[in-house]
Amino acid sequence: MSYIQEERFQEIVSYRRHIHSFPELQYQEKETAAYVASHLKKLGFQFEEGLAGTGIACLLNSGKPGKTILVRADMDALPIQEENQVEYCSKKTGIMHACGHDGHTAILMGFATEIAKNYKDMIPQGKILLIFQPAEEGGCGADKMIEEGLLKKYKVDAAFALHVWNHIDIGKIGLVDGTMMASVDEFYIRVKGISGHGAMPQHTVDPVVVSSYIVTALQTLVSRNVDPLDSCVVTVGSIHAGDAFNVIPEVAEMKGTVRTFSKKLYDVIPEKFHRLVENTARALGAEVEIKYERVDKPTINTPEMANIVRRAARNILGEDSVTEEEARTMGGEDFSAFLLEVPGCYFFVGSRNPEKGLIHPHHSSFFDFDEEALKNGFLVMKEVVRIFLSEE
Repeated sequence: MSYIQEERFQEIVSYRRHIHSFPELQYQEKETAAYVASHLKKLGFQFEEGLAGTGIACLLNSGKPGKTILVRADMDALPIQEENQVEYCSKKTGIMHACGHDGHTAILMGFATEIAKNYKDMIPQGKILLIFQPAEEGGCGADKMIEEGLLKKYKVDAAFALHVWNHIDIGKIGLVDGTMMASVDEFYIRVKGISGHGAMPQHTVDPVVVSSYIVTALQTLVSRNVDPLDSCVVTVGSIHAGDAFNVIPEVAEMKGTVRTFSKKLYDVIPEKFHRLVENTARALGAEVEIKYERVDKPTINTPEMANIVRRAARNILGEDSVTEEEARTMGGEDFSAFLLEVPGCYFFVGSRNPEKGLIHPHHSSFFDFDEEALKNGFLVMKEVVRIFLSEE
């Protein structure tokens, strides 16, 4: 069983609360990055700034041969108005850390402090690469860092990241081998018909009716095009057409998301989507434009790296601390981009505590988490690094 000094824990809490009070949206994390950079400078570390716009990379070298482990924290917040009544509530209108990225950044800042205080123990051999990443929330910040050559430049051998998770109780660590989180695709569909009087539909092609058929048909992607043992979600989140009660509009627009779990399905779903939408519109006499964007790939854990996290969690939090319940989700995560390039593992740190009323889901205006999760996340990640760097 490892431990964390109370002083270190309180430092991490203070970092988290400061970042929570001053949230920033994707690719706008300038104040957050400056806060992190100031901390690293005080510790005497050299680092690289401006990655993918606002990202930071800090390589810490033992001076001895060995592997390089990447540990990532995301920094961005969400366009949500916070409704919590806490002293560290967001001071920015319409922006909130509603997913826990403030906690992730704080943990990694505390990790940097621990390394500075216990350098040889923390890095017995090899190297640690600390990554403070922008734009996880749909901005593909991880992809941009990789495109800039991050992994090749630092010759990363494995990558790890954690996420506080209000669907799992405090004291638990959630992870699975293989696919843990789904891919994220966004789509925009514009259906063009022929407008006319609402009382004379025979002279029109009604894009509202066509859109309704498309929405229904899209569900057959899941029910008739996907193996029942696989997972797929198609959600139309927005439909808009016309403004008048007695006019059939010319255009209807809709947008939504497609989520897939397996790499095999991820590769084929766009073609199936296009064929279904185009043929449905054509059959009803309408024209259609489709914009289909790939946001995040499936998050796939390497079994060997997941086993390191399991060992670390059990060493720190006990034999019963690891759970697969609520660990697999159709939510998306851009850390998937790292895991497609190098071995690694993404895991959840339980942060739900009903006794404290900390039960609200991620992306809620009332989201908050038990700060004991900061301690647990710090200790488990510290143990992950120790195991990975110490063993051949």
